[in-house]
Amino acid sequence: MSDSPAPAEAKPSFVKLAMRNMVRKGRQSLFHFGLTAVGFTGVLLLLAWFGRPSVPGA
Repeated sequence: MSDSPAPAEAKPSFVKLAMRNMVRKGRQSLFHFGLTAVGFTGVLLLLAWFGRPSVPGA
């Protein structure tokens, strides 16, 4: 016999918890998503700018 009872239901997955949190805090989640998207785009643009090829005579 085991001392620990069997769980009645499985723990919700990370995706389900994230979706529930996004519904609960909709505006804040969208704001943070927007900041992340702008920041990521900025990093990509900076990398493209610093990694651009130098064309002689142009």
